[in-house]
Amino acid sequence: MMLAVTWTILASVSLAAEGTILPANARPDGYGSSWSCVRGYEKVAGRCVEVRVPADAHLASMGDRWECNRGFEARAGSCVAVRIPKHAFATWSAGRSGWTCERGYRERAGGCVEIVVPPNAYVTQSTWGSGWACERGYRVTNDGCTRVAVPANGFLAEAGNEWKCERSFRAVAGACVPVAVPIHGYLDARGDGWQCERGFAPVDAACVPIVLPGGAHLDSSGNGWTCDRNLRNTRDRCVAE
Repeated sequence: MMLAVTWTILASVSLAAEGTILPANARPDGYGSSWSCVRGYEKVAGRCVEVRVPADAHLASMGDRWECNRGFEARAGSCVAVRIPKHAFATWSAGRSGWTCERGYRERAGGCVEIVVPPNAYVTQSTWGSGWACERGYRVTNDGCTRVAVPANGFLAEAGNEWKCERSFRAVAGACVPVAVPIHGYLDARGDGWQCERGFAPVDAACVPIVLPGGAHLDSSGNGWTCDRNLRNTRDRCVAE
């Protein structure tokens, strides 16, 4: 406390030394080279003028202005009650009052109108779009929800509005057909295609053995070959560089 008082005195002396007169309801800033008004006052033409707080308002955090209380909004220098329409409730965000429509309603023309939810749909929290979404197993079609037709050997995807084929099947013309894995082949990581075993290469719908030319070895994939060190591929032969 003593240090704060000492600093204020020194700052005031510094201002006086510079020929600056500290006005009423002010305090020095920094090292005494400037000043600011105390809370509840604002700087106007070199003076500290009291902030006139209207009814239903309070001083803002900075203390040099005012803001309306919750449920009121600033209008022409005063605070008037926020008109909350039917099917809405009061909100407070960033120091400002407002309102939001209740669940199942959306804002339109300054009011809240009911959201028309089609069969097999539900109301969403989003303020954008239609305000509703289809239940799992249905997809949006025009202004309604249509059931997703899942074919045999298929299942609903995680999103719930489309389907995927089970592993070892692939989608073809709205159906799930078996993946034909050739001899010396295996299902790929996705499960809807195939790859050849190491030492075999895919040719059309088969896996054929890889014939290594002299001075060659299988590449990292195992489904092709590359020349040994200091050799280069020339017309499918490995020759010295």
